[in-house]
Amino acid sequence: MLLPQIPADARLYLKPTWFVPSPIGLPDGTVARMGNGLIWFQAYELTARGDGQRLVRMTVPVADFDAVVARLPDALAARARQLATNISGTRAPLNLGGRTIRFDAPQLMAILNITPDSFSDGGKHMEDAQAAADAGFAMAAAGAALIDVGGESTRPKAPRLWEGDEIARIVPVIEKLSASGVAISVDTRKAAVMEAALAAGAHVINDVSALEHDPRSLEVAVRAGCPVILMHAPSTGDDPHDNPGGYGDVVADVFDYLDARIAACLDAGIAREKIMVDPGLGFGKSLADNLALVNGLATFQGLGVPLLFAGSRKRLIGALSNEAPAADRLGGSVALAFRAAQLGAQMVRVHDVKESVQALHLWRGLADAGLSMV
Repeated sequence: MLLPQIPADARLYLKPTWFVPSPIGLPDGTVARMGNGLIWFQAYELTARGDGQRLVRMTVPVADFDAVVARLPDALAARARQLATNISGTRAPLNLGGRTIRFDAPQLMAILNITPDSFSDGGKHMEDAQAAADAGFAMAAAGAALIDVGGESTRPKAPRLWEGDEIARIVPVIEKLSASGVAISVDTRKAAVMEAALAAGAHVINDVSALEHDPRSLEVAVRAGCPVILMHAPSTGDDPHDNPGGYGDVVADVFDYLDARIAACLDAGIAREKIMVDPGLGFGKSLADNLALVNGLATFQGLGVPLLFAGSRKRLIGALSNEAPAADRLGGSVALAFRAAQLGAQMVRVHDVKESVQALHLWRGLADAGLSMV
């Protein structure tokens, strides 16, 4: 296979492609598995970037991968092999006290906003902590593995909320959910809120700033020893959507950012098996950026940690459907969740639990049927 000349200082990326329903009947060495899930593929899309531009993009069959990589400069060959190892590596389960979330099939995170101004469901659960908790119980009963409780809106230009108010909104709800054994993540970027939520019974920190907004956040996560979800946003300031510079290549730029944040967490003492990532669909990204992220989602398997995809009711759905308001984006949300599962997302974050669980059950049924082909 002809390999173009690639400079030794280029940056490589691998994206699984040529998906197949089953490895059964295919020759040994021609198919690879994505993580420990139910997705197999027969090729990698190899991209090399340098000097702010794409240098090479080519499709390398799994059968030819070792031979092609052997012709790369040593540093690039090592990176390519590591990316391939990450793509096929086992995703460790999340151990959350008495509950375990496994990633051999896609899991579901349910959104429980305790905010007055969330763009999609703000104000719905503001006045009554018991009613909010009851909504969370219903989500868990419908099949959500994790309930994501948030008290501050992250819509564009949303006003900053004092941490005391944020704590007052979410802690009573978390306490009620935790008392019943529900697995909970806290959606916040403030260290004090993280501490209060964890003390109330939350198990996971889900931070839209990847633990960068608050200087104490990383310290809190390390001390707690809890799992963390690192999301990409272009700004770690008050408005996470602020992005005057745009992107060179949105998939590569987001990948590099998350790669660096994983490294920072590892260096600080957070174990790899306690890290998840989220590419931050819709945060400071144009329609074209968001579509590129969805189509390039399998690339993020190269980070070697579970991938969370959050597309529920996002604005790209409205942009592709006559500006449908958030409340009318159910069909697009379910379609995005199904597509994310097809591309390897280990977890999807949704508002509409029952419908999304049904979609994931359908995906699992199709995957199981593919494995049973003779």
